[in-house]
Amino acid sequence: QVQLVESGGGLVQAGGSLRLSCAASGGSFSNYHMGWFRQAPGKEREFVAVINWIGDSPYYADSVKGRFTISRDNAKNTVYLQMNILKPEDTAVYYCAASRLYRARPESMDYWGEGTLVTVSS
Repeated sequence: QVQLVESGGGLVQAGGSLRLSCAASGGSFSNYHMGWFRQAPGKEREFVAVINWIGDSPYYADSVKGRFTISRDNAKNTVYLQMNILKPEDTAVYYCAASRLYRARPESMDYWGEGTLVTVSS
């Protein structure tokens, strides 16, 4: 059983930056591919980024490509999401997730965190 706890969300102006962290415990972190997803009010949860277990193969949604960077530190059992040039449409609850499969779909994730709210003001 893997527990995931996100942190780093908050209120930021458009054009600003935030760095989200997701700390994992209770399992073998390096055995899992890690993803970030987000859910805006009234919308379905959507894929943001995923990174493979060793950290050398990131993949991004088109909407964040070139602005967001996913990374991981297996020694610290932590995955990060650096978000730059934030836009109001990036406002959402951001969730990290762990999966034994390298996938970009929410239904493929095995474990989820509780989420952290990111609000981007215009």
